[in-house]
Amino acid sequence: MFFRQVMHDDLGCASYVVACGGEAAVIDPKWEIEDYLALARDQSFRFTHVLETHNHADHVSGHGRLAAATGATIHISRDAEVAYEHEPLADGDVVAFGKARIMALATPGHRPEHTAYVVSDGERANAPWIVVTGDSLFVGDLARPDLAIDPEEGAHELFGSLRRLLALDDFAEIWPGHVGGSLCGGAGMSQKPVSTVGFERRYNRFATISNEADFVRRLTEQLAPQPPNFRRIVELNRGPLLTEAAEVAPLAPARLSGLMDSGAVVIDGREPREFDAGHVPSSVNVTMIRAAVGTRAAWVVDPEQDVLLVAATDEEARRLGRLLEAVGFRRLAGFLAGGVPAWRDAGLDVGTTPALDPAGLASRLARGDVLLLDVRDDDEWKAGHVAGSVHVPYYDLRDGVQEGLRASGKPFAVACSTGNRSAIAASLLKRAGLSDVIHVTDGGVRDLADEGIELVR
Repeated sequence: MFFRQVMHDDLGCASYVVACGGEAAVIDPKWEIEDYLALARDQSFRFTHVLETHNHADHVSGHGRLAAATGATIHISRDAEVAYEHEPLADGDVVAFGKARIMALATPGHRPEHTAYVVSDGERANAPWIVVTGDSLFVGDLARPDLAIDPEEGAHELFGSLRRLLALDDFAEIWPGHVGGSLCGGAGMSQKPVSTVGFERRYNRFATISNEADFVRRLTEQLAPQPPNFRRIVELNRGPLLTEAAEVAPLAPARLSGLMDSGAVVIDGREPREFDAGHVPSSVNVTMIRAAVGTRAAWVVDPEQDVLLVAATDEEARRLGRLLEAVGFRRLAGFLAGGVPAWRDAGLDVGTTPALDPAGLASRLARGDVLLLDVRDDDEWKAGHVAGSVHVPYYDLRDGVQEGLRASGKPFAVACSTGNRSAIAASLLKRAGLSDVIHVTDGGVRDLADEGIELVR
């Protein structure tokens, strides 16, 4: 039996290929299907099955594209309420090919239809060897219970689902649907891609809670905000099937400018320092140098808008389009051919943003001539911030700028922890009409302690 994990690195999403006897299945395929087709070609098998653990909320599934490319049958829980042709699965149903057996194990909680898949390799033993846990049990953590139903109801269901998974043999391998960084779990999710039932039973922070009420309280007490496009992605994944990727066309500067005048928003994926040095005015800087590009973009740009792309190269602009499409951006109107140099050569206005590193920010704060706007999340703010600074998480700037920010009387120095979220926030402030904005990059608020600025809790 052939088994392979295939990652979507930007989203921290894991998918899996199981093959035996010349046939293969993909579990939870990502939007970009080229990796699967290359595996099939290299390993000489054909895809006959596509299995979904649930209707995903954080990424658009590639099941439609894969089914169209291979003719594979899509399998999903009979409770998923999907609008496409599929083979419904009930608890205990088996998909078999060659000596491989994939058994559906109902594990509701993250979503009511959630199903894990227990994989056995008949060439070695009939005992379960692998369990693809999807968005139920992660390495070191558990799925969030609030994406489809009441959080407490979801947590109660996850309590039972966790017990079902932990009843498997110690040696059974756990291969989850996400690694650390995904918004479908909590802060305890490990970057490690695999664990075992025995290890998680003993050391997972939720597996050791035997009292159901305590379990529910712990799982629901610190839920992160939901990105605004989660429900939209679920509906895209329910169908009808999406079978074609968007064709992102190159655009001349004058054409891009005209589309902006008609309401299109520009997303610039370059490194923040490059963006600060020169950019298309009113564009939003969602840098590709760090993961979660699509997720961060979806926090601040409506996927129903026409979106234009800018990057360091034309190929990078196309890659940015693929990252956005994976989280439900369907209206990609094109990219700026030749990037900002082409825009500048066309004689069009170029925006700039002053930038500071943490040492420069510390000097300005000591002189009292800037106001620090801290755009980190609530838990980061509580763990340590500069007294007198203003706290607004970057995604709360999505719908505009609060009047209090407009009347500050001092330039805003916008900071996060590394410079990627502050890049988004600074560009949103300038897009909203604030001109006196300074971007803090190459570090952030935590680094101020090393520069003599006290952080308070």
